[in-house]
Amino acid sequence: MLPFDMPRYAAFLRGVMPMNCKMPALKAAFEAAGFTDVKTVLGSGNVVFSARSTSEQALQQKAEAAMEERLGRAFFTIVRPIDQLRKLLVSDPYKRFKVDPQAKRIVTFLRGRPNAKIKLPVEMDGARILSMKDGEIFSAYLPTPKGPVFMSLIEKTFGKEQTTRTWDTVAKVAV
Repeated sequence: MLPFDMPRYAAFLRGVMPMNCKMPALKAAFEAAGFTDVKTVLGSGNVVFSARSTSEQALQQKAEAAMEERLGRAFFTIVRPIDQLRKLLVSDPYKRFKVDPQAKRIVTFLRGRPNAKIKLPVEMDGARILSMKDGEIFSAYLPTPKGPVFMSLIEKTFGKEQTTRTWDTVAKVAV
């Protein structure tokens, strides 16, 4: 398979910020894993790359092993095909909800489907989990002085084996 025929993927890493991981080092770790055309997006653990078609789980394991080896630590990683992210953006899962124009729209990525049977929407301190589709959770919140209450709601509902991005970040990654 020629490199330009390889599928594009996005890796969303939990807990990455400029203070704990430099993007050039992260890019090098993904390249060491054998991924090609690697690009980091923003400074918060978003990596776009090409790889031979395989399972998301296999790509996640390969990325985490390479980070452990090259960075001395692995960040919890969730991989999605870029094509899947583009379809998600076009579908606009927020359109059927009355989301305040000032609200931040966020997508939480899970490994697999949620185990919890939850009656939606769920709300806490102005943060609302609106819907779920496969391994993605769609939420919105209005910023408050209490800080990121949406993260408390998501962790309380789905645990810590997830990572969250703004709708705008997902759009930048899917380009």
